[in-house]
Amino acid sequence: MTTTKIIEMIGESQVSWTDAVENAVAEACESIDGITGVDILNLTGAVQNGKIVEFKANVQVAFPVYERRINNSQVYGRRSRDL
Repeated sequence: MTTTKIIEMIGESQVSWTDAVENAVAEACESIDGITGVDILNLTGAVQNGKIVEFKANVQVAFPVYERRINNSQVYGRRSRDL
């Protein structure tokens, strides 16, 4: 049985809210394997001189948590003494 874990993040962009969401997911992918979904909770922005200059997206990212812990040799196909 697999359990899903959810973490909350805030992505930022100077381009768009879509880009802010994509930045949050990309950042999460750097340290989390197997991301399966994203839920957009809130969109905000910073305004200067009547223009949006920063886009922020508050998101939740979902990924599986497995029943048993996988050791590095199973992930990387080698034993720790071979490293």
